[in-house]
Order: sequence, then structure tokens, then C-alpha cells
Amino acid sequence: MKAHSPQDKRILEIAEPLAETLGLEIVRVRVMGGKKTTVQIMAERHDGTMVVEDCARLSRALSEIFDEADPVSGEYDLEVSSPGIDRPLTALPHFQRWDGFEAKIELDRLVEGRKRFRGMLAGIEDENVLMDLAGEDDTAVIPFDWIADAKLVMTDALVEASLKARGPIEGEDGQADE
Repeated sequence: MKAHSPQDKRILEIAEPLAETLGLEIVRVRVMGGKKTTVQIMAERHDGTMVVEDCARLSRALSEIFDEADPVSGEYDLEVSSPGIDRPLTALPHFQRWDGFEAKIELDRLVEGRKRFRGMLAGIEDENVLMDLAGEDDTAVIPFDWIADAKLVMTDALVEASLKARGPIEGEDGQADE
């Protein structure tokens, strides 16, 4: 799920080892068309954080490698960012890390007449994502390989957890704001 198209996968193959050397994990790669092609790469540190300096380091390093490997024909813009608060969930450990938070999951097949599910993440078990769905007594067991797309839902609890993880914000005087 980190990459969908063959071109996305090729870029991931190039970017992932480089990101690892910088202490980062690639969360998602997308090549998007339009007036000008954009290569969007979301990344984060292994603890789930990401700062502007990390984005800049990864962007510079990728630019050098992409100039040589030429994974995208023609001109393109490289966009390196953090996954954000309502982030995509693209690897099995992401579902464990965000246990207890609300998520939307879209499957690549119909299950009980539907492909889209929304509920509270309840961890992982083997290669399955566990999710508590509204109105259901039992926890849903969803094979990770069936997931086409997944992301966290923006909620007050998610915002609060994200702010807490970032720690205090420093004010202009260099002191942490209370």
C-alpha cells in the first residue's frame, strides 16, 4: 500500500533504502499527473515524528539519486512531506501504533456486500488488522493484504494525541508555551 502503480513502486524501491540511511521510513509514494507531474513522498522518523529539516534532507538526497536513476520521464516536482495528522496507514505496524484511534479502510474486494469500513483500530494479529465497527459485537479481522487504502480519521482525540507527541511549542522567547 505504500505504492500502487508500477512507477510508484519503482520510486519506492529507490527511495526506501535511502530513507532508511537517514533514519526515516517512507510512508507513501504517489506520482500524480496534471499540468506538471508531481512525485509525492510521505515519510517520517521511526518514532512517528517528522520535522522540516528531515523533509529537506530527504528531498536533497532523493533529488541526487533521481537525477541519476531518472524514474520519472519528463519534468516533475518532487514533494516530500510528513504524513500529517489524518495520515495514511500503509504498513501493518501503523495499525498497531494507532490502536484505539478511528480509521477508514477501503478493501480491494467486497466483504459482506461492502468495501469501505470505518471504526476504531484494535491492533493487529498475525497479518490481520483488527477493527471495532459500530453496531458489531465482535472485532472485525481484516487481512492486511485485502486493504487498498486506509487512513486515520481526524478526531479531537487524534489531534490531542498528535499535539501531546510533539511536546511543548517554543515561543519567541525560547521558552516552552504552557
